[in-house]
Amino acid sequence: MSCCGNGRRVLTENPQTHPGTVRVDRAMYSAALFQYMGDSRLTVIGAGTKTAYQFNGRGSRVVVNGRDVASLGAVPLLIRV
Repeated sequence: MSCCGNGRRVLTENPQTHPGTVRVDRAMYSAALFQYMGDSRLTVIGAGTKTAYQFNGRGSRVVVNGRDVASLGAVPLLIRV
């Protein structure tokens, strides 16, 4: 039976030393709370997940998936709380 020469252990111990390995910072994708400051209803589609977020008038708050935070942050009258 052949041995992998501990290659697997090396890969799991320090993935940044191997080209092509990508580390994902999970904090980048943390959910965020947004509040709508407009007077009417507003529906926004998140660019990352294609989720429809409904805001029902001034002061309404919605929890937004972290992958959609940047796109909702660009919408006028929506503020991140």
